Amino acid sequence: MEQKIITAQSPGRINIIGEHTDYNDGFVLPAAIDKKSVFRISKNGSKQTVNITSKNMGNTFSFDLDDFQPIKTGWENYVMGVVYELQKLGAQLEGFDGEFVGDVPIGGGMSSSAALECSLAYGLNKLFNLGLEKWQMIKACQMAEHNFVGIKCGIMDQFASVMGKKNHVMLLDCRSLEFKYFPFDLGDYQLLLLNTNVSHALASSEYNTRHSECEAGVKILKKHFPKIKNLRDVSPQMLKQCISEMTENISKRCQHIVGENKRVLDATDALVKNDFPQLGKLMYESHFSLQNDYEVSCPELDFLVELTLDKNYVLGSRMMGGGFGGCTINVIKKNQAQYFITIASEYFKKKFNIELTPYFVSIEDGAEVSN
Repeated sequence: MEQKIITAQSPGRINIIGEHTDYNDGFVLPAAIDKKSVFRISKNGSKQTVNITSKNMGNTFSFDLDDFQPIKTGWENYVMGVVYELQKLGAQLEGFDGEFVGDVPIGGGMSSSAALECSLAYGLNKLFNLGLEKWQMIKACQMAEHNFVGIKCGIMDQFASVMGKKNHVMLLDCRSLEFKYFPFDLGDYQLLLLNTNVSHALASSEYNTRHSECEAGVKILKKHFPKIKNLRDVSPQMLKQCISEMTENISKRCQHIVGENKRVLDATDALVKNDFPQLGKLMYESHFSLQNDYEVSCPELDFLVELTLDKNYVLGSRMMGGGFGGCTINVIKKNQAQYFITIASEYFKKKFNIELTPYFVSIEDGAEVSN
């Protein structure tokens, strides 16, 4: 009997504004994009053997559903992490074969990992009739990163990959998980991502360090404001009152998060009013805060943002994603985009001897199963 093959796909994401706020229970403004991970899976007739092939990497990995552990590093941990979390939810899985391919750039800050996780979760949900809700799969994929990859990420990436809506951005409250769609029509402007093609080794270790620094800030703030749970609850005035008790690093981290949450909400106001110059201004403010207060940028990202500052056809630019490499996201006039790519590539190559990779992205729907 021919095995039923399930094809599931899930997109990468961009984030217009709201960086590092998600694991502080704050606000983010992401959207799903037209780059995705596609997973094809089928039962293999065994009780517990899983065989997965990465078509991008060209390698195959097998594990036993009853006995598997994280390995040192690699895409395999994302796969096993999803399986582990679904099993924790009570999913009765049997042996299956799968292969996946994706065009979300790895290390580009577009969350290729969430795209991979969510496409697998969607495929398994369908193949084994698990009956899981979208939010259960989103949370399972987030926890896969915590428990198998070792990155304490927030929920934004998996949320955006599953809940994306064509031509809309989403305001997500990372505490209540309430969200709202906002139409995103830039008119004469478009989104341009410029991939630095660098991924500094600091990225994952510093991510967890920032997490701890924010928690340390909350501990100090709680002495004066016992009702707060985390930085989401802190106003600039409250922070000002406690800053003298903090180390310089901790106060700077807190300033970024408190300011960034406000910028996200201000950005949705700008969208409602179709005030794209204001949106652009907020993006710049976000970048300089990430550069100077949260300290997760890098020379390559800063160079690309600074290059846009005197260009009246660029409304806004900032680093996007966890930091230390990846992309800048730019709101740029359509008829000037190609010209800007040419000059940015030339200057970037001259400065860093690295080729820049441009991506025009459109905003698309979230995860789906096509059969």
